[in-house]
Parts: sequence; C-alpha cells; structure tokens
Amino acid sequence: MADGRGKTGDASAPGEPVVALQARGRHPADWAGLASPAVILSCGALLATDVIDNGPVAAYSGLLRADALTVWMLLVVGTVALIACASAPAYLAGERVAGRATDRTVWRYHALVHAFLAAMCLAVVTANLGVLWVAIEATTIVTAFLVGHRRTRTSVEAAWKYVVICSAGIALAFLGTVLIYYAARQAGIAEAWALDWPTLLARADRLDPAVTRLGITLIVLGYGAKAGLVPLHAWLPDAHSQAPAPVSALMSGVLLSVAFAGILRYRVIADAALGLDFTRVLLTGIALLTLALAAGLLLAQRDYKRMLAYSSMEHMSLIALAAAVGSPLALSAALLHIAGHGLAKATAFCASGQILHLRGTSKIGRVRGLVAQAPWLGALFGLAVVALLGFPPFSLFASELGIVRAGFAAGAGLGWATAAALLLVLIAFAALATRTARMLLGPAPNGDTAIVESPSALWPLVLGLAALSALGVAIGPLGDLLAQAAAVLERP
Repeated sequence: MADGRGKTGDASAPGEPVVALQARGRHPADWAGLASPAVILSCGALLATDVIDNGPVAAYSGLLRADALTVWMLLVVGTVALIACASAPAYLAGERVAGRATDRTVWRYHALVHAFLAAMCLAVVTANLGVLWVAIEATTIVTAFLVGHRRTRTSVEAAWKYVVICSAGIALAFLGTVLIYYAARQAGIAEAWALDWPTLLARADRLDPAVTRLGITLIVLGYGAKAGLVPLHAWLPDAHSQAPAPVSALMSGVLLSVAFAGILRYRVIADAALGLDFTRVLLTGIALLTLALAAGLLLAQRDYKRMLAYSSMEHMSLIALAAAVGSPLALSAALLHIAGHGLAKATAFCASGQILHLRGTSKIGRVRGLVAQAPWLGALFGLAVVALLGFPPFSLFASELGIVRAGFAAGAGLGWATAAALLLVLIAFAALATRTARMLLGPAPNGDTAIVESPSALWPLVLGLAALSALGVAIGPLGDLLAQAAAVLERP
C-alpha cells in the first residue's frame, strides 16, 4: 500500500468521528483486559506494605524476591498497563469498524498482552539473573507478534527488524550473564546461587575484575538494546510506530524501563566489584550518544508516532545519566523519572492511536487544527507532550531537576556531561514542541466543526495525566517506597 494509511498501518477512514467508531465497534469483552493491571496493582500494593515495614520478602527458595525496587517497578507496570488496557476498547473498536480486526485477532491480541505483562512482572520479581534474562527474552518473543499484529507489509517488516536487533542484544546479554556466572563460580559461590542477585552483591569483592568488566559491558549493551540505548536502538522507532497504540504505550512506557531495571541491578554488582568509575564512564558515554542521536532525529522527524519513539530514547538516556551519577538523589530521580515517563508516554501513545483513527495518517504535516476538531483529544495529547517536555506540575519536572542537580554535584567530569545533556535536551525540547504545536493549532480541516468525543475513550488519558500531576505535586505515601528503592541501588 502506497498511501499514508498503508504506511502507518493504523488508520481508519479519515475524519470519521471517534465516538461513531466506538459505538459501532465496541465489545464489552474488551474491558476484560483490565483484569491483569488490577491484579498487578493489587499485588504491588500488598507487597509495598510488607516491604516497607519488614524489608525484602522471598519465595520459592529465593527464586522470587520482592524488595522496594521490585515493588516500585510493579506499581509502574500496573499503572501504565491500566492506562493502555483501558484505551484498548476504543482502539479495537476502530479496528473492527475498518475491517482490520476479527474476534479471532482480538482474542490473540488480548492473550499476547497478558503474556507480555506476565513476562515483565517476572523480570522485576525474580532474584535470579538467569531467570531475568529468560523473562526479558520472553518479552521479545511476545511483543514481536504484537508489533506485527496487523500483518501489513510495514508492520511485519518492523517486527522482523525488532526480532533481529533485540535478539542480537539478548545474545550479548546472555554472554554477559554466562561470564558473571563463571566469575561467581571462580569466586567459590555454589552453583545454585551463582546467579542469585543478593548473593552476588554480598560477595562482589571476590569476583574476578577482568571477567566481571567484560560481562557487565556485554550486559549493558544487551539490555540497553531493549531499553532503546545506542548502539542497538534502531528497532525502536519502527516497532513503536507500527504496533497497536496501546502496545506502543506498554513498550515505551514500561518495557524500556523494565530492561533498564535489569541494568540497574547489575550496576550495583559492578560498583561493588570494580569501583564506581567503570560503570560511570560506560553509562555516561552511552547516555550522551543516545541523547545526541535522539535530538538529531527529532529535528528531522515528520511522523508523530516515531517522534514519540525518539522521545523515549531521550528520556531513557536521562535515566542512564542518573544511573551513572549513582548518588541517592540521582537514583531517586531516576526511579521517579521511570514512573513519570511511563505515565506520560502511555497517555501520549494512546492519544496518538485515536488521532490516527480520526485523521487516517501519522504524518505531522497532514494533521492540523486538532484542538479545533477534537478539543478534548487535542488538549490531552498536548498536555502529555507538555509533561514529556518537563513542565510543572508534572513529575518529569521534578525528576529532571533532581538529575541535573545530582549531576552538577557529582564533580567536574559529570558536571560537564550534565551540561552537554542539558544542551541536547533543549534541542529535543524545541523539536518536540514545534511539531506538536503544528498538529494542535490552526483551523479544523476543510472547515469541519468539532466532533462529539466519547468519554470512554478519554478517561484513561485523563487518569494518566492526573496521576502524573499528582506524582509531581506531592509523592505522598510513595515517598518512603521511593527512598527505599533508591537505597537498594546504592553501592553496599
């Protein structure tokens, strides 16, 4: 297909009211997808009360382990999944009306999404670094089918690109995991505990420095591929632009962060075994290269779903920079940034799916006057981008401020790196703001009047922005959990 809709693979008849799509294509069974997010949030809340009062809890002979970092990531996964799954009925309604979805394909979509969420939850609750690798590899397999869900030429091409690049990254991470296992066995750690994270952390000073250094480098590069960091980042814009909008929300909002949480676990081991300088230099270099690439690509971007994907690279590079700094303030800011970015990106991607159904294109140049035609949708999409730009009262303002403060306080070397990162962030800021303004402002196309918008399609977006602003104004009961999660990542 040569037209704009064929390239995006995600559009219905342009100009058809969103409320009409939902009325004609909605199935009540689609709301059953909210079961998984509800379970994840409930488990996270129950674990939070136990972990805050009594410390880490373990099960299955230590194979599963929940500490404050685990609980924080579970809550982020659950909240972002709630927004994405609540937006799915409206998205699937548009797909049914356009004839691109059947009961069979919708059933497959829901099954894959639940498997995706299960794999991410396993990745954050396991204490075994081998199981962590298996869980992250499982996310690759499941999301490959989700990226190519609609079976258009471009979506299948994006899925294969995703599989090839991420498989290369996962292979590197596997080699790194094997090297860490070898170093642990050489240090006298029993076979059953050679990949147990608490055991490795307690005996990190016994690990062979040369083997550990090579293993950590491979792991950072491998898991960095799933986190959207250079050099194995090329899958991200294609996969995010071709996947169904709720899936893009999950991939950008939490998959990247779950992969980076694995890097954070290894970083603590590396700091204890090798000192601070090694991971600091490695992560700072990767963060600046990723940020520079994202800023340059945002300047040239003409597709708003790809624009949001490159924005994810920008924010993941800021989290990597905070991890490089490694101070308590930087780690707290990084975890807060993970939560804020997940909420903002889930809202923005889910809104972008509705824009595609409304306008029939993902080209920025063909979307004008969005606020005039769909006031609520345009306003919510605009506010999500404002949050990504780091404006108050949204939490990304507080987290970015914390990262900058920690960077300048860490010494001259990291101070210069932080200054360079700020310059690159300003470039990305200008590109993102300019392109979003072009989409939102101006008269409605062809003099069309405002459409009637469905509240059921908008409330998940309102929920995401409300949570994002609440997290930015007062962290409230999550403050103790955030402090304890940051403490888990501090050098012992």
